[in-house]
Amino acid sequence: MQVFFPFMKTIKFIASYALILLTSSILFLNASCSGDDGPNYEFPDTIPTVNSNKPRFIWIDAAANFNDFANSKENIARDLTLAKNAGFTDIVVDIRPTNGDILFQSSVAGVQQVAWLGAWVNGVYSKVNRTATWDYLQAFIDKGHELGLKVHAGFNTMVGGNGSTLGNQGILYRDNTKKSWATYENLSTGITNTMDQGSGTKFFNPANDEVQTYICNILKDLAKYDLDGIILDRGRFDGIQADFSDITRQKFQNYLGGVTIQNYPRDILPEGATMSNVMAMSTYPTYFTKWLEFRAKVMYDFMAKARDAVKSANSEIKFGVYVGGWYSSYYEVGVNWASPKYNTASYYKWATVSYKNYGFAALLDQLLIGAYASPQNVYGFGEWTMQGFCKLAKDKTKGDCPMVAGGPDVGNWDSSNSVSQDDENQAIVNSVKACIDACDGYFLFDMIHLKMANQWEYAKEGIDLAIK
Repeated sequence: MQVFFPFMKTIKFIASYALILLTSSILFLNASCSGDDGPNYEFPDTIPTVNSNKPRFIWIDAAANFNDFANSKENIARDLTLAKNAGFTDIVVDIRPTNGDILFQSSVAGVQQVAWLGAWVNGVYSKVNRTATWDYLQAFIDKGHELGLKVHAGFNTMVGGNGSTLGNQGILYRDNTKKSWATYENLSTGITNTMDQGSGTKFFNPANDEVQTYICNILKDLAKYDLDGIILDRGRFDGIQADFSDITRQKFQNYLGGVTIQNYPRDILPEGATMSNVMAMSTYPTYFTKWLEFRAKVMYDFMAKARDAVKSANSEIKFGVYVGGWYSSYYEVGVNWASPKYNTASYYKWATVSYKNYGFAALLDQLLIGAYASPQNVYGFGEWTMQGFCKLAKDKTKGDCPMVAGGPDVGNWDSSNSVSQDDENQAIVNSVKACIDACDGYFLFDMIHLKMANQWEYAKEGIDLAIK
């Protein structure tokens, strides 16, 4: 059974996700010959940790759950109680959805409260208005802590707007003077500002200093809450075609030591090139691999600033990030979440010898890994298995991040609808122990799926088996 929520991922990223899944399965067939992390990869022995002491996270997407939670503290209490009874120890409540508006209090100029979100209601994509005036985040903190749950804020980071058939939201739509903050994409029609390209989630340019300051100031206000942690989502570039603005071009040329790229952007990436084009390349353009290194440095430097912003407001809050577990192709979005001790260039031809220097695992107190494999692929050693994603993440982070937790997306994991409901239910059960044994915790996305398919009992069964 399949339930899609378009607000959870942009259409472009979903398509890329599917493409990477297909391509990665081919890559791993060759892994034993190439040296990449394939099925024959051997993992170092680790000292086992008692599973009952390992955290079990459940994510609460803002838009997907908005119809239940926007105006009802009673519904929040009901569902957090269900999460607690199922055995989850930690909740991640999304308080800055993809439109870039917020569900907590902040005094940063230009920031607005979420007035409405698009959500599927009885099979219809609908506008769900928020009429309540109480503090959304504080309601989760109050009830979560009352139940003994740890409460983390999920924060969509490099986003500034969202447009759909229901309307447009976010600072990029409200304030035309901020158009320069939006990412510029390298399209077949030329370098184009994302605000001139239809609807969907609108990303900022992470290399823009004004953007970084804006985000860090919001994080400082968020860290004033009595939270156990803050977890950045979408702390990345929009995709392989981003960002090709004049700002980023100049910064990249400075990074190269003052080189002027005459054939821009083609000497980095041909116009309109996609991940499928990149993965099919036998040789790369002149500056492509240095470009990947540079983008990883941009995100490393931002994560250091973001961590400092959070810790300056409250040193006790755990600073963390959510990333996709598919490291072999995650360079698409400019992120190296590994340890600098993991020598990426030894495994992947797209990585320079210096790429490893910008692995930001050591900046984190916790890391959530999207082990988003099919329900048919719970067990395994390579990417695109839940267990493999978690094992590989532990190896790549090299102990730099003290808590790495992974797990499935239980609603969007069977796009072809090829798995029976019973098999999906069993996959939830099996995923808990497979993931929690392979890393430091378990992570399930998203609460809405357990609610809609009434799958709480399978999460509970899996947790009970894992911690016993």
